[in-house]
Amino acid sequence: MPNETDSSVHFSNPWHNTSPDCERQAERGGQTSDRGPLGGMRGSRQMFLDLFCILCLPLLLSAVSPSPFTSGNAPSAPSLFSGVHKGHTCVGCVLVVSVVEQLAQWHNSTVKAALERLCNYIPEDLQGFCYLLAELYGPHLAELIDKEMNADVVCHSLKLCKQDPGQPFCHLYPPPKVGISTAIRKAKRIMKTSKDLKSIMGFSNLCSFPLLDKLCEKIKYVIRNKLPFEDFDGDKFSTFPTLRGYHWRGRDCNDKNATVYPGRRPDNWDVKSDSNCNGIWGVDPKDGIPYEEKFCKGADSRGVVLLGDSAGAHFHIPPEWMTVAQMSVKAFANLPMAFTDELDWPQFSETTGFLNSTIGGWTDSLYLRLRRRNRCNHRDLQNISQNGGSSGNLLDLIKSLARNQLLDNPAVVVYATVGNDVCNGERDTLAHMTTPKKMLSNVMQALQFLNSRLPNGSHVILTGLVDGRFLWDNLHDRYHPLGQLNKDVTYSQLYSFLNCLQVSPCSGWLTSNETLRNLTSERALQLSNVLKEIVRSEKFSNFDIFYMDFPLRQTAAEWRRMGGEPWQLIEPVDGFHPSQIAAALGTSITWQKALHEWPQVLGKENPFNNQIEAIFKDQGGH
Repeated sequence: MPNETDSSVHFSNPWHNTSPDCERQAERGGQTSDRGPLGGMRGSRQMFLDLFCILCLPLLLSAVSPSPFTSGNAPSAPSLFSGVHKGHTCVGCVLVVSVVEQLAQWHNSTVKAALERLCNYIPEDLQGFCYLLAELYGPHLAELIDKEMNADVVCHSLKLCKQDPGQPFCHLYPPPKVGISTAIRKAKRIMKTSKDLKSIMGFSNLCSFPLLDKLCEKIKYVIRNKLPFEDFDGDKFSTFPTLRGYHWRGRDCNDKNATVYPGRRPDNWDVKSDSNCNGIWGVDPKDGIPYEEKFCKGADSRGVVLLGDSAGAHFHIPPEWMTVAQMSVKAFANLPMAFTDELDWPQFSETTGFLNSTIGGWTDSLYLRLRRRNRCNHRDLQNISQNGGSSGNLLDLIKSLARNQLLDNPAVVVYATVGNDVCNGERDTLAHMTTPKKMLSNVMQALQFLNSRLPNGSHVILTGLVDGRFLWDNLHDRYHPLGQLNKDVTYSQLYSFLNCLQVSPCSGWLTSNETLRNLTSERALQLSNVLKEIVRSEKFSNFDIFYMDFPLRQTAAEWRRMGGEPWQLIEPVDGFHPSQIAAALGTSITWQKALHEWPQVLGKENPFNNQIEAIFKDQGGH
C-alpha cells in the first residue's frame, strides 16, 4: 500500500490506474468447493454466474445513477426481475447509444462496426446477449445516428424514454437546433414502426421463461436477504467471493461445518483445526502449548462490522466502461464480478477492505488496521451494507448479522447511512426525507437489536450524515466521462437529466437549486444531531457507543495537502459516491480519532504479531 503522505504515486490519472483481473480472484475463491450452488460441479457455478449476469444486465441501464437499488424511489428487489424502472431504461439507452456513437467517432467506423466492437469488448460468456440486443436494436440505431440524431432523440424514438403527461422531454445533451420535440417526431417518421421493435418491448421480463424462473427466485432471495448465495453449512460465511460471499464477510475455512467461521472464540484453542478461520492453529512442539492460546489468549481480539449504504459497500462503476479512448477487453474483464457484487467493491472499502485496490487509489480500512494491530483478528469482518441503505431499511438488513453473543469475539460496529435518509429521487424530495423523530425510532431499534446479538465488550460508532453540498460545488461544471470526448456533457447536465427522470440518487443535493441544497444539508444536520443525542443519553449493556461526524471536510483538507483536487474524491461516473482515494483517507481520519479519543475501541497491540507472521505467513490469505 502506498504511504499516505507520498503524493507522487497518485496523480497520473486517479480514475484509470488499472483494470481489475477479477476473473483470477473468482477462480481462486472457487477452488475451495467442488460443487456449485445449483448442485452440479464448477460448470454449474459458472452457468449460474453467466445467467446471473444476463438477468442483471438490464440493471446496467441504470449505470449512471448510483445503483439499481440506491435511492428510495428504486423498485424493490422482486420487481427488478419483472421489468426495469422506465427511468433507468432511459438512462441506460442514452448511455449505450452515446458509447456506440462515440466508438464510431473515435475509430472512424460505421455504427454497425462500433456495435460489434462493443460486444467484442465484454466477456465472452455475455457476448451472445450483447449480439442479440445489437441484432434487435442495431439497424434502427445505425439509421438514426447516421441521420445525426443524438442519443436523447434516438432513445425517445425507440420508446425507451417516455415522456410523462404534462412533463418536458428529459434529455442529457443540448437539444437539437430544431428542438427536441421536432427531432423526435422526425426520428419516428424515419424509423417506421417495425415488428421486431414491438417484440422487444417485453424483453426485460426474462424471468417469465420457464427455465429461468427458479433461478430468478434464488437471485431475488440473495438480493433481498443479503446472505451468501453459496453457503453450504448455513453459517452466513462462504468460500466464494461474490454474491454476498467473502468479498463481504471473512472467508469461511470450512463450509461443511457450521461451527467453523470467522470471529468465533477458538474451540479448545484450535489444537487440531482452525475453528475461527484466522489461520492460527496447532501446537508448538517446543513447549506443547497451542499456538492460539499462546498468541491470542488475552489479546483483546475483535471483529469489525459495517451497517451501511452504497458508500460503505463502495459502489463504483469503472469509468473506462464509458470512456471510449480507454475501452478494451481488459477494461470489461471485471464486468461479471461487478454485477455479482451489485456494482459494489467491499473488498476495497473504507471499513472492510482487504485486497489491494485495482480501481485507482489504494486500499486502507478499519479492518486492515485492526488486523495489523492484532493478527488474531484475521478475516473477522462483515460488510452488511446495501445500495440505498437508510435508517429504515437497515432494520431488515441488520438481521443478516452473523454474531453469536455467547460463542464469538466482541465486534466494533460502524453504523453509517451517510446520506440516504435525506436522499431520494422524488420531485418533492423534502417530503420524502426521514424526519428526526423517525430517525430516532429507527436507530434505537437497530441498537436494541445489536444489544441482543453482540457479545459483551463490543463497541458501536454512529457516523453522522455527510454534507452533500460538496458534490455540486466541486463537480457541476466539470465534464462527465461521457462528455469528455466532445466536451458536451457536464455533471450539471447529468444531474438535471436524472432529476427529470426521477431516478436521481439525491434530488436535494444534485441540483442547481441552491436553496434546496441548503435545506437538504439542514435536514442532514438535524439527523446527525439525533445520533449525537443518542450517544449522549443512551446506555447499552453489551457495548459502549460513540459518535463521529462524517469526515469529508477533513478528507478534503488532507487530500489538498497531498496535492490533490477535491473532485478526485468523488466517483467519476455517478458523481455521487466517495472515490477509492476518499475511502482510504477517511480510514486514516477515523483511526486517528479512535486512537486518541476512544483507544478502548481498537484494543491493544498484540506483542506476538511478528511470531504469528513468522509461523503462519499470510494466515491462509483472505
